Amino acid sequence: MMSAIKMKRVLTTPALIAFGLAYMVPLGIFTTYGEVTVVSNGHLPIAYIITLAMIFFTALSYCRMANKLPIAGSAYTYVQRTFGGKVGFLVGWAQILDYLFLPILNYLVLGIYLHEHFENIPAYVFVLVSIMGVSILNYLGIKLINWANITLNLFQALFIVLFIIITLINVDLTPEAMLKPISVTPDDFSGLFSGAAILCLAFLGFDAIATLAEESNEAKKTLPRAIIGTVLIAGCIFLVVSYCAHLAYPQWTDFVDNRDTASLDVMHRVDSISHLTNILGNFGNDFIYNFFQTAYLTGVFASTMTAQTSVSRIFYAMGREGVLPKRIFYRIHPRFRTPYLSIIFVSIFSLFSLVLDLTLVISMISFGALVAFTFVNLCVIKSYLGGETKKTVLMLLKYGLMPAIGLLLSLWLWTSLESTAMMVGLIWLAFGFCYLLYLTRFFTTTLPSIDHSELDSIIKD
Repeated sequence: MMSAIKMKRVLTTPALIAFGLAYMVPLGIFTTYGEVTVVSNGHLPIAYIITLAMIFFTALSYCRMANKLPIAGSAYTYVQRTFGGKVGFLVGWAQILDYLFLPILNYLVLGIYLHEHFENIPAYVFVLVSIMGVSILNYLGIKLINWANITLNLFQALFIVLFIIITLINVDLTPEAMLKPISVTPDDFSGLFSGAAILCLAFLGFDAIATLAEESNEAKKTLPRAIIGTVLIAGCIFLVVSYCAHLAYPQWTDFVDNRDTASLDVMHRVDSISHLTNILGNFGNDFIYNFFQTAYLTGVFASTMTAQTSVSRIFYAMGREGVLPKRIFYRIHPRFRTPYLSIIFVSIFSLFSLVLDLTLVISMISFGALVAFTFVNLCVIKSYLGGETKKTVLMLLKYGLMPAIGLLLSLWLWTSLESTAMMVGLIWLAFGFCYLLYLTRFFTTTLPSIDHSELDSIIKD
């Protein structure tokens, strides 16, 4: 049986927020810390405020569509139902870049970092062990993933709280020092917006919540709440941590020539001012630095779990439509209620992390995310305002102006993509277009599609 078995609706709003935060990695702020600090002339907190404002409009569009179509698939499903199967397929194909290659990115990071600490063990060993662990957890069910996410998020939260407390206790808190990271001049605006474009990628993950629509209790309510909650909580974490990091290491010009290791310099500085050796003895040596490394890798592992969960649900939705082989992708495990063959497929595909380049993978993720953002904003405008019904001013503001702002900001972010990302993304789309030609026999037949009665039963379930 392929369609009779359904996934368990066990996820509440807090669980979905934990999922979104795990996907985004709260400590991921330090991945681009040095780069954006330099670009923004030492005003990273302000760059995060701009980014949060930009992302918020697109997040609202995801909320609108999640409320209208609370089924698995996220952007693929929204576009497929709004603009038709062909456009939906191509957007889903591009979306796969984001979700399918994020696990690969995380496996690469885990392998690189752990090999640095355990030089006698090859990086590929850590990659293979991580793939096995993540796949088993996903196979056994979303409830187990939920508890793992909560635990790993709490570990990161513990580090963040300790980092903030130690910083605020030991740094210069005079008005001049506290205002420096947030005092901007007109000359800073260009760098702030360039930095904000980079930081938008740190918020990727709120959209992944929408892929769990069929495993959420009261999806029409919980999904929008979780999407907005995740964006706001992550934004506050990024803002406060970046502000404290600047207070701890205000000489941001030191990062000009070592942007990639700026976060480690900050941790060493916090260690030097914390006086933890007076409390913990030798155990206090490099305590914050080592804690950070452990918490960061913990966050990467959590992100890998959630990324694999998300992409397996997208494959499930595409398999249900019939644009991917149903025998593989539209299968639910009778006991664990998970799309187990999709999970296995993602695990096998993740073996490419043994041979792919880190920079190339990052480029592919960026392209896929921006395609999804652009079309979800368009979906809101068409699906809510496209009919013949009378439009009120409030409707035009909610479903016209706000998604239009999100659309324009998404289009602007396209200008920040590197040429490599654009080239790889277009090649990927070209392959998708060729597959679309095969599915439609050169557009002489329609794409396979789910029966409307089955769709209605999913939404009402």
